[in-house]
Amino acid sequence: QVQLVESGGGLVQAGGSLRLSCRVSGIDFSLVSSLGWYRQAPGARRELVASIVYSGSTNYADSVKGRFSIQRVDAEKTMYLQMNDLKPEDTAVYICTIPDSPFWGQGTQVTVSS
Repeated sequence: QVQLVESGGGLVQAGGSLRLSCRVSGIDFSLVSSLGWYRQAPGARRELVASIVYSGSTNYADSVKGRFSIQRVDAEKTMYLQMNDLKPEDTAVYICTIPDSPFWGQGTQVTVSS
């Protein structure tokens, strides 16, 4: 069974930081050519926040560029999302996924107070 398990969400004040983790199990991590983070706020559509491919190349939504950083650490079978200078608009459930696959995490809540 392929599983993606997020952790690291929580409540922070605007301007603060959080580091989300997504640990992948049940699959050879070398076969995972890309990973991504989505978020979904109440009443909003699901949004791709950041993605990373095996080469290390990354992409970010315009709304988080310069503030968020995605990283994969193969030795840990884990993907991280470092979130700095958090804004209330970042409040959402953050979900990790293997793009174009049926595999998603359960989500972790990030709440940013003003």
